Amino acid sequence: MSDLQEIVEDYLRGADIEWERGARDGELVLTLPGEKKLKTVVSLVASPEWLSVSAFVIRNPDENHETFYRYLLRKNLRLPGLAYAVDGSGDVYVAGRLPAAAVDAAYLDQLLGVLLEAADAHFNELLAIGFLSSMRKEWDWRVSRGESLRNLEAFRSLLVRDGDPEPETAQ
Repeated sequence: MSDLQEIVEDYLRGADIEWERGARDGELVLTLPGEKKLKTVVSLVASPEWLSVSAFVIRNPDENHETFYRYLLRKNLRLPGLAYAVDGSGDVYVAGRLPAAAVDAAYLDQLLGVLLEAADAHFNELLAIGFLSSMRKEWDWRVSRGESLRNLEAFRSLLVRDGDPEPETAQ
């Protein structure tokens, strides 16, 4: 086990963060609770020189790609040590690669806070930009069948149509 991996494990135990060893050498996989997303799964890979960080944010958008990716690029300006990145499928991650010498418990605390904010805080805005048509179809389907609208309530102002149930009558 590298010194960096030991620093990370000690921090995670002390912070009471749920984690397990990953499939790669030096990888730790942790789960951070969210407010807009239920959870964010984070991969930390410790090597003697680097700590690589990545977390899935959202899948490739269905629509409005230019607006969606422009939104993310603007947010990159405020992410110390991290950036939004896109994989070959267009899925969005928050990622970074940090020098091992810079990593201590205080830095890990700040890093994971920034990462969680990046993955969670803008989630609803990203859904509204990249998936609004799909959400409208889901809303209409649920309304037509009297199904619960609870998981779409955050988007009510974008989705509601004349005759839809009021929030207090929605299941």
